[in-house]
Amino acid sequence: MAEKTKVVEVVPYDPAWKAEYSRIEKRMLEIAGDLIIAAEHVGSTSIEGLWAKPVIDIDLVMESYDQLPEIIRRLHAFGYEHQGNMGIEGREAFKSNQDDGFMKYHLYVCPKDGKGYVEHIRFRDYLRSHPAAREEYQAVKQRLAEAYRYDIDAYCDGKTAFVQSILRKASQQQE
Repeated sequence: MAEKTKVVEVVPYDPAWKAEYSRIEKRMLEIAGDLIIAAEHVGSTSIEGLWAKPVIDIDLVMESYDQLPEIIRRLHAFGYEHQGNMGIEGREAFKSNQDDGFMKYHLYVCPKDGKGYVEHIRFRDYLRSHPAAREEYQAVKQRLAEAYRYDIDAYCDGKTAFVQSILRKASQQQE
């Protein structure tokens, strides 16, 4: 469900997030598994030990935008509304219009070489393998959640510089 969070709450890592992701992933694969090449748990809930907003982020990865119309059609048949890219190129957001029994989640469909997907994976993998960066990010998130409890836009904007610095470090590491 790609909708704006009303209250910014950052909570300790919960191992149940991994199982919840698996439940949602299973459902997505039932709907569109033949049209996607991967499903990835991204965002802070995918990083063990990291405090996070309790919202699962899922990237369904397609070979190219050629698959998107059929993915949209199938997801729509199961109550998902396509919300466009919401200002981020290489990422298509979807919102569930029904209570599907899962915890809150954001569903994105991305081409395999899309900037949104590549950055999600690069950021996640860097924080998974760099505990000091993970701890620093956690401190940033906690500070921002306290300062902007009712302003998700300010919370997200406040993370931008840190996220960009990690993406630069991750890119340099790959070179």
